[in-house]
Amino acid sequence: MSDASLRIGLYGGAFDPPHRAHRALAEAALDQLSLDRLLILPTGQAWHKSRSLTDARHRLAMCHLAFDDLARVQVDDREMHRVGPTYTIDTVQEVLAQYPGAQVFLVIGADQLQLFRTWHRWQELLSLVTLAVAERAGRIGDDAIDASHPPTDLREADLPHVRLQMPLINVSATALRRRLSREGSSTISEEIPLVSQPVASYISQQHLYQTHS
Repeated sequence: MSDASLRIGLYGGAFDPPHRAHRALAEAALDQLSLDRLLILPTGQAWHKSRSLTDARHRLAMCHLAFDDLARVQVDDREMHRVGPTYTIDTVQEVLAQYPGAQVFLVIGADQLQLFRTWHRWQELLSLVTLAVAERAGRIGDDAIDASHPPTDLREADLPHVRLQMPLINVSATALRRRLSREGSSTISEEIPLVSQPVASYISQQHLYQTHS
């Protein structure tokens, strides 16, 4: 297969931790976009994150545990090695240099679509990729995404995109971190439906997301 016929998806994020909604979105992208390859890209120094991220080695390890069993998926750590802020435009240009002429799909959530015009060199980025967007419920509560709020209206962003169909899954990384910080890793068995068993075990073994008093 020539590079020009490749369909490559890029799915970036903090993955702090990777949970079952991340997994569901990866599966939806592979299936609905007929991807030849999906790169999972845990971010390095995220320019838009006000909080400190969990150490890169832990997030990378959890991504391998969460995604390595999926065919056509590759966990790609290039953004973690980049010096300074991580910008998606740089990653896209690197991928297109590797695979000239490939069709690149940028897999994002509805919340990111709404903020897309704040991204670094967003207009240039939009000229290089097709945005593939998953719906998301409208509000994150203390322990989950609040399903009582309607999905985000993707039309409000007024940007060209393709829509990925997937169920609204009531989990967010923010809510998971909050709960684990409050209750500790001794309750990790309660989180297993929200993350895979290997990721749950890793979080418990490494004592991640705990608040030390």
